[in-house]
Amino acid sequence: MASIFGEQLPKTSRVEYVGDVPIVEECPRDLKSIDGESILLFGKWNYDVTVRDPSLRRYICLKPIYLPHTEGRHQSRKFGKTQIPIVERLINLMMRPGRNAGKKHKAYGIVKRTFEILHYKSGKNPLQVYIDAIINTAPREEVTRIIMGGIAYTVSVDVSPQRRLDLALRWLAEGARMCSFNNPKPIEECLADEIMAAAAGDPKSYAVRKREELERIAAASR
Repeated sequence: MASIFGEQLPKTSRVEYVGDVPIVEECPRDLKSIDGESILLFGKWNYDVTVRDPSLRRYICLKPIYLPHTEGRHQSRKFGKTQIPIVERLINLMMRPGRNAGKKHKAYGIVKRTFEILHYKSGKNPLQVYIDAIINTAPREEVTRIIMGGIAYTVSVDVSPQRRLDLALRWLAEGARMCSFNNPKPIEECLADEIMAAAAGDPKSYAVRKREELERIAAASR
């Protein structure tokens, strides 16, 4: 077994370094198929990506899987969202109440075509672009409302890693839906543009603007 900081790690763990910070990977990415071949997302994209944010490492599941569909087996478990593939979480958010509600196969097709557009426009692994977009849009501070002595005021608080991930995914999906509403551009192109802009930190991204707005309000409430 490998060791880090004097602790024993399971054989399926892997240690990566972001600068001088060691990061333990809990989801094994070296899984192989029965034929001994690497498992590729949608049969095209490999899982050899880097998560630059150490705090989000434990909550982004990158376990190799061909079809990101767990059939709700983790929904009744505490913190079960950490075991759901990160691509499936985006697929689930594309099924918000409305025209796509309950249409998992349709949402699956939207995300699959989005990844193909990402690869065509960026020339990179679309999964890496997607992970970079999540990291760039995850807020670090937000505000909460406190009532004391009949007086209500807001204070700045740190955001937990799980909520950071939840907010980033929600804003990416919301930005794509708002872009495609009353617009001839299909939603997969809107989602691809939103992810690319977020990965680059472009203020044109809806998710980036939401993160900056939330952090600006939190900074004023310190």
